[in-house]
Formats: sequence, C-alpha cells, structure tokens
Amino acid sequence: MLYPLAETTECDFKRELETKKPKSWLKSVSAFANGIGGKLIFGIDDSGEIVGIIDAQKSAEAISDLIKTRITPTPQFILTLEKEQEKSVLILTIEAGRATPYYYKADGIREAYVRIGNESIVAPDYILNELILKGKNQSFDALTSDVKKEDYSFTLLEATYYERTLLKMEPKDYFSFCLADKRGYLTNAGRLFADQYIVYNSRVFCTRWNGLEKGSVFDDALDDKEFEGNLIYLLRSASDFIKNNFKVRFYKDVEYRVDKPDYAERAVTEALVNALIHRDYIVLGSEVHINMYDDRLEISSPGGMFDGKAVQEHTIADIGSMRRNPVIADLFHRMKFMERRGSGLKKIISETEKLPGYNESLKPIFYSDGSSFRVILKNVNYGTTKVSDKVSDKVSDKVSDKLNEKEKCFFNVLMTLAKQHDFVTTKVVAEATGMPEATTRRYLAKFSKMDIIVSDGKNRSKKYYLKNTSMTEANP
Repeated sequence: MLYPLAETTECDFKRELETKKPKSWLKSVSAFANGIGGKLIFGIDDSGEIVGIIDAQKSAEAISDLIKTRITPTPQFILTLEKEQEKSVLILTIEAGRATPYYYKADGIREAYVRIGNESIVAPDYILNELILKGKNQSFDALTSDVKKEDYSFTLLEATYYERTLLKMEPKDYFSFCLADKRGYLTNAGRLFADQYIVYNSRVFCTRWNGLEKGSVFDDALDDKEFEGNLIYLLRSASDFIKNNFKVRFYKDVEYRVDKPDYAERAVTEALVNALIHRDYIVLGSEVHINMYDDRLEISSPGGMFDGKAVQEHTIADIGSMRRNPVIADLFHRMKFMERRGSGLKKIISETEKLPGYNESLKPIFYSDGSSFRVILKNVNYGTTKVSDKVSDKVSDKVSDKLNEKEKCFFNVLMTLAKQHDFVTTKVVAEATGMPEATTRRYLAKFSKMDIIVSDGKNRSKKYYLKNTSMTEANP
C-alpha cells in the first residue's frame, strides 16, 4: 500500500497504540466521524517512517473495544492489517458519520472533535451546534423561532418575488416555502427575509481599498459601507457597492464598441448569492465581507464547505449540491437569483472566461477552511495598458506653456501616477509630491478646470481620473 507522505486532514499517523492514554488517538476518531472521514495508521511515526505494530491482533481488539466504549454514538469503521517491509501496520478507516456529533467520553467529560488541517481540536460552539442540527437532519434556516409573522412586514420579499416570477406571493406560500409554520411563527429563514433587521448576523461589510492590501479604514479606504437586514436588500446593496467601485472600459472597433468591464456582472452576482445562502448564520458576531482592491475582488463568508472538505480539494466541475441553508437556497432559486443547484461556482468561472482580455491567469480562485469560504475574482483590466499611457504626451503638450515651474513638477508626478493607477486620490498625490493636502487639492482643482482630469466622489473618497478623448472609462 502507498501511504501518505505526511499527516493531512484525512490521515493521522500513530507510532503505537496507546491504551492507557487512548484520547491521544480517539479524538481523531471523533474528528473524522464528525467530518469527511479519514484514516488512522498505527505503526508509522510522525515523519512517515514505518516502525510496525508488535502484536497486531491484540492491538486490533483493543482499538475496537475502545472505540465502542469511548466514542458515542459508535461510528462506522473498518480495521485492516497491512504488511510493509516485513512490519505490521494497522489501518483504521473511519467513515463520515450521519448521526453527528460523535463524542469522546471519559471521566465524566464529553467532547466532540473536528479536524482542522492535520490536527484534531475540540469543536467550537458554532460548529458543535451545526453538527447537532446535521445529526437531526435539520438546518438552521428551517428551525422555527418564537417570532410571530404578523408582527413583521415582508414588502421587499413580496415585491421582488412578483417582479422576478410574475406571481403574487400568497399567505399560504409562507408555509409551503418553509418561512413560517402553521401557527404563524417564523422560521429562521422567514426572519432573514423580513423587512426589519431581526437576525443580528445578517450583515455585509464592504470596503474599497486604495492599492493591493488592506490598511486603515479611515486612511486607506476609498469607500466603505455596512449593510444589515433582509437578504434581498443585502444582495442588492452589496451588488451596487461593487458596481460603483469598478469601471467598464471600452474601445472602438471598426464597426462597434467593445465593453471591457473589470469583472463579469453575472459572476459577481453568483458569488454574492453563494455567500448569502451558504454562509453559517450560527456564528455569533459574523458577517459577509467584501474587499475590493486595485487588482481583485474578494468575497468572504462564515462557514466552510458543508461537506467538511476544503473547496480547493474538490474538482469544481464535480461539486454536488450540498446546501447548509436549503430553505433560503430554494427561495433564491424560485426568484431566479441563482441557477440550478450546484452550478454556482462553475457559473462564476464560465462568466469570467467570457470577458474581453481574459486568460488562464485570471481564473477565479475559491478557498475554504473549517470556518470560512472565500471567492477571489481578478480584475481583468489590471496591469493592462492604461488610457494615460496613450494620451499623456498629448496632454503634456497641451498644458506645458500654461504652467509655472512648480505646477509643471506637480503635473509630471501626476502623469507618472496616472500611468501606474486607474485613479488617484489627494492623499496619494500629496505623498508622492511631498506637498500638504490642502495645496494638493488646489493644484488638482486647477487641472480639473483645465479639463485635464475629472473627479468623482466627495471629500476623502474623491477620485481623480485622467481625461481621455479616444478611449473612455466610466462606471457601469
């Protein structure tokens, strides 16, 4: 048998069977059963060297007995004996369990474990709660709350449902869509679609950073917004924020104009929908985060893949439909915000591939761990020849004879920055020129009046673009 080279999420090595301290390996049995399953290999040390088990038969009996007495409920497992280099190796295969959580119990203590990387750790409360729901074949969004439907309004939901389906949402639909029970109490999904803000974790934080990395929101954020409440409102508000902070360039072909947006609008929508319907709402104090940089857009949501396996370990084309919040997903599907189940990530890729200027290096990236999921969309226009490169010489000739020496120096710096960035801010120009921000604003105002640059926004979020006559950049 070929053994893994190192311990992984699905594999753990044990040099020998410890019967006096069985927790050292039984916690991995609990973690594997609570996750995607895995293997414990006895007779191999941490470095991957085969050392062998002395009495394999006795060890196999001890493993079975300890699992049955210390792990509850008892998970499905298989024990096999392998001979390698004339040494005995015991392989304990633990199946992914359905009756989660699987606890390790001893001395009056009961703990459930999960696998994070190559370690087995005690499950945090929010993961434990999700395991409990999974074991009961329930989902958070389908649980009934103590909130009465009659105490809240659903104007946005009903208007959006009619707009996108041309069907009126009837009172009985709240029960059939699992938004409320027969007594009129809302489910958690119903609470998330109410006009009022009644689920604290239903929030989206959005930031457009200046540059390629995060900084201080007060100094380095060109735009930032916080939205909270109804899921449809969050989807629309987050989508508007992204649209307002990326550009659609275009160039004129022989017969028509070709748009060159930074991101595919449909891919952005799919990523936002994915974040809202598949996120873990049990995690207290959590929210979806949208971070925009010059070269990329990142959308992060609480909760990893529902099957427990990291998305980067999947083949995207083969990912099936496993939904953490099936009620929310079903309603979004009815309103045509998402395509058929299980196709969202593939749609993000296929829509991005349609963009002019796309190449394989710009393929969307998906990453998840035990507590979060992240989608990274790359700006297909970042690093390409900018408008300023084509017009700076023409602009320089136009203004050279109208500026004094200080203004010419300032203008040369501004042109250099314009070639390096899609836009500049007062702070960026001030740092580059060494001038006070007040003086910088005065100079920028002069160039605006000379029709060389144009501005967008107010105060600290104000952006300056080099004006161009042959190729235009505009907000979508």
